[in-house]
Amino acid sequence: MTEPVVSRRERKKAATRQAIADAALRLFLEHGYDQVSIKDIAEAADVSTATVFKHFTGKEALVFDQEESTDAHLAAAVRQRPAGQSVLDALREHVLATWLPIAAHPRAAEFTRLVNSTPALRAYAERMWTRHTDTLGAAIADEYGVDHDNLACTALARFVLEVPTLAQRQKDRRAAVEEVFDILTNGWQPPDRHETPKGP
Repeated sequence: MTEPVVSRRERKKAATRQAIADAALRLFLEHGYDQVSIKDIAEAADVSTATVFKHFTGKEALVFDQEESTDAHLAAAVRQRPAGQSVLDALREHVLATWLPIAAHPRAAEFTRLVNSTPALRAYAERMWTRHTDTLGAAIADEYGVDHDNLACTALARFVLEVPTLAQRQKDRRAAVEEVFDILTNGWQPPDRHETPKGP
């Protein structure tokens, strides 16, 4: 399928948006979220405060600048998967392709600490998580012709969105993602204690 042509105006708009988001994150990580104002961000990005608000609804949105398209990408992973591919396999590929590069970013740990240590950002992240759950749950429900409030579809959406959190603490994140999706696909089984490494 041919990719749509992006106009010069749209490219410039996207570049400005990214420059603002990059400047904001740099300042937040260096000085703390509450110590940085929209004016500070505008000056660092060499734009007006009006331009900042033209691209972002507020300070929280500057931290989660990529989240605007997350809903669409989650739904597309389900609805536009190749013929014959299961919903779970499509979501497995989506998580591996989108989350692993983010987790490997050199400043990922700093970003996580920033969010976890800032009440406003934690609350914003929770609202986003709920919205993504609703979107993904609805997309899954549509695939099976059931109501959007179907409990099985909503539960699956919640579990899938938790995969990055569960895998984040593991040494081999890719293997952890694969393992969780294997559990979702095949059902949970009690761990074999004989295969669990023992301490000294």
